[in-house]
Amino acid sequence: MSTTHAVLGLLATGARHGYELKREHDARLPLAKPLAFGQVYATLVRLLRDGLIEELAPERAGGPDRTAYALTERGRAELVSWLSTVEPPAPYVNNVLFLKVVLAVLVTGEAAARQYLTAQRQAHGARLRELTAVKTRPGVGLADLLSVDYAIAHLSADLRWIETTLARVADLGQEMAR
Repeated sequence: MSTTHAVLGLLATGARHGYELKREHDARLPLAKPLAFGQVYATLVRLLRDGLIEELAPERAGGPDRTAYALTERGRAELVSWLSTVEPPAPYVNNVLFLKVVLAVLVTGEAAARQYLTAQRQAHGARLRELTAVKTRPGVGLADLLSVDYAIAHLSADLRWIETTLARVADLGQEMAR
């Protein structure tokens, strides 16, 4: 996820200070990886430096001064450009599951690769059940449902790959032995 663009997107709906940005991110995208406060403030510093946001006058609401930030026209243009850019499919297989299977066969043999794949299948199945349960919770918002559907689709694809790979581990071992 692009923290830069997440912050720009949240600021597109109105000025906010850092704490509000973190809180709103976690509320609107509860199934996404939470933002750390340090990550929010480091991103704000970069966005200020790049002219994508501006500081508003500090406000005091019964506590320490809080600086709110607002999107600049340049920041809005960057956000709109990013939103309209198609994400290219990954050109290479860059997946830890794949790497571990190949290295397990190479280093420790087929049995270790099968053990790993079986354990990984169990972990994926457990996560799939957790996410499926989220879909039936009362009051689940549409953004959460979309996030869960996305995660379930990826887990399901991984599970199909695991099953296929379990069937091919012996062939992989023979090929790597040559």
